[in-house]
Formats: sequence, C-alpha cells, structure tokens
Amino acid sequence: MGYVALEKLLDKSNTRESVYKLVILASRRALEIAEGQPRMVSAPLDMKPSTVALQEIVEGKLQWKKAKSAD
Repeated sequence: MGYVALEKLLDKSNTRESVYKLVILASRRALEIAEGQPRMVSAPLDMKPSTVALQEIVEGKLQWKKAKSAD
C-alpha cells in the first residue's frame, strides 16, 4: 500500500474530520487482525495489521459508527 492522503481516509471512514477517531478506528481493527480475526481485504500475510486496517478503511470496508447513548 502506497501513500494515501489523510483526507481520503477521513472521507472513507466516516469520522467527520476527526483524526483522533480515525486513529482509534484503525488501531482497534489492527488489534483484531493481530488477534486472528479474518481480513476484509486481500493482502499479503506478512503485511502489518495496522497497514491492513488502513487498507480496509480506504476500500470502504470499515467505518466509524457512533455508539448509542444509554439515556
């Protein structure tokens, strides 16, 4: 995976211009991949989980969803 513009990642992840939310989304997904969850994109097995998570965001397979509040 080459360079991907931050704006493209923000648009695809539905994080509403929040780099913080993008980082949280990618890191949580990278942890899932590292723990053995199946990948949603075709990527070499030696590719780092963080890179795979970003690739999933770029391809639109992973998006931020707002949690429901317990009001």
